[in-house]
Amino acid sequence: MAGKNEDLNPLYKTMGLVRIVEMDKAGRARLEYNARKDMCHSGGVVQGGFVSGWIDAAMAHAAIALNGPDVVPMSLELKVSFFAPTRPGLVIAEGWVEKGGRRTGFYEGCLKDENGTVLAKGTSTIMFADREKVESASKRATAG
Repeated sequence: MAGKNEDLNPLYKTMGLVRIVEMDKAGRARLEYNARKDMCHSGGVVQGGFVSGWIDAAMAHAAIALNGPDVVPMSLELKVSFFAPTRPGLVIAEGWVEKGGRRTGFYEGCLKDENGTVLAKGTSTIMFADREKVESASKRATAG
C-alpha cells in the first residue's frame, strides 16, 4: 500500500495526500501530506481541522494495518493538542497503536514538519467496524 497515489479518491485529494509511506502490520502508519496555502487561515497557518484530519487518518491507517482491510476504523473519541503552527509545505502524519483490543483500540499520532519538529499530537479511541456491514448500510442510506 505504500507508494505514490496517482488515482486518489476525492477525500485524499481534498486532504492533500502525497503518499502513504508505511503501513506496518505491528500497527504503525506514516503518511505525507501537502499542506497547501488554500488550507490556511489568517497568518498563513493551516486550519486546525486539516491538522486533526491528518493525524486522525494516520491513526486509522495504523488500525487498518494492524486489523486488516476488512475493518472500518471509526473514531469514538479524538483529541488533538497543537504545539506549533503548521505552515504550507510537506508534513508527515504518523499513527500507532497504543493498546489494541478485539472491538476497540487506543491509538496515538503526531504531525511533524519536514525537519521532524512535532507540530501536534493526537489520541483516539477507535472502534473496528465490519467493512461489509458499513458499506451495505451506506448503500441503503443513499438509495432512498
